[in-house]
Amino acid sequence: MKQSKLFSRTKKQASKEIQAISHKFLIKADFISQVSSGIYNFLPLGWRVYKKIENIIREEMQGVGGEEIFMCSLIPQRLWVETKRWTEIDPPLFKVKDRHKKMFGLGPTHEEIITDLIRKRVKSYKDLPFSLFQIQNKFRNEMRPTGGLLRTREFMMKDLYSFHSSEKDLKSFYEKVKKAYFRIFKRCGLKSICVEADPGTIGGKSSHEFMVVSKDGEDKIVICPKCNFGSNLEKAGKVKKCPECRSILKIQKAIEVGHIFALGTKYSEAMKANFTDKSGSSHPIIMGCYGIGLPRLLSVIVEVNHDQEGIVWPKSVAPFDVHLLALENSNQVKKVSEKIYKDLQKSNIKVLYDDREEKTAGQKLIDTDLIGIPWRIVVSERSLSKNCVEVKKRDKKKVSLICPSKVKNLKF
Repeated sequence: MKQSKLFSRTKKQASKEIQAISHKFLIKADFISQVSSGIYNFLPLGWRVYKKIENIIREEMQGVGGEEIFMCSLIPQRLWVETKRWTEIDPPLFKVKDRHKKMFGLGPTHEEIITDLIRKRVKSYKDLPFSLFQIQNKFRNEMRPTGGLLRTREFMMKDLYSFHSSEKDLKSFYEKVKKAYFRIFKRCGLKSICVEADPGTIGGKSSHEFMVVSKDGEDKIVICPKCNFGSNLEKAGKVKKCPECRSILKIQKAIEVGHIFALGTKYSEAMKANFTDKSGSSHPIIMGCYGIGLPRLLSVIVEVNHDQEGIVWPKSVAPFDVHLLALENSNQVKKVSEKIYKDLQKSNIKVLYDDREEKTAGQKLIDTDLIGIPWRIVVSERSLSKNCVEVKKRDKKKVSLICPSKVKNLKF
């Protein structure tokens, strides 16, 4: 992609009202644009990162046996009433009325619609277990949407729902999803911690949050330095010692990146979603649900992977593999840059080629650090005088001088 053709305009400054570092850099680097409080557009650079995150999540959900579907956003009032969440869900629903004066809730989560779907199809224990997931836009009527993509009113979420004939089977699948979540966050360049959590208005017998430690995190968690126990502070209360090994717990700031729930029969009982066992007796279907907010995950990646100059994208989710800079507009610089650009493309390396003639060398270097692509190649008159180009990793200070003809052989 030639940067002169990219729909992107980096900014020298972000609004002074912006506090979260991820919000600041994503706005300055033009990955997103704000429409209103808690509502954002994804621009080409941001959408490239989003799609990589989405594909990682999709692969892992299919890996645990999930089948992908896509459900409606407009959910009829009658379904919300069955579970009493028309009036009780927190944050409250965005409610809309159609021209026939029928009421709908914009889905912040999809327990009602998925339970309605499966109660029409599942009849016997032979139909169980199975799991369905979607990656779809959600609507949360937040009182205080802040931190850019960390807390929004409209966002994309992966929600997986599982259906079982026994608590034992739910527990087994729940642990399988836990492992998949750890893999997802690791593949996105994050070290996550799984902690016990309050199920809140989603409900269920138990739930766990996946947290990433961050000095700017809004949440507080307690973790044991000796064993694997962890809990959010709300769930832990005033507990000072680990309930598993009695060690002193440590309090740390963190950001939530995922939440899973062992729902049990909360929704199947309310909505009469039943199955018959081997003896012909009827029972409520046992359920689990498992969520990840994709824009929030993208934002947390930036919160953890940045320096003073800008974003430092992990390779797995970076918008491009290489940022190629033609530092001056001389014929020689252009010729060598074009050759490297074409060679890398032939090798299936995703390249953002800064061919902008109106930008100074200084502006190009500032932009490349801000955007944060893992590798930078700089073609300049100075380096070409030595028959070399400069190659540097975004997260390293060391600059290597490489012969232009050998660049295509590097492993990016």
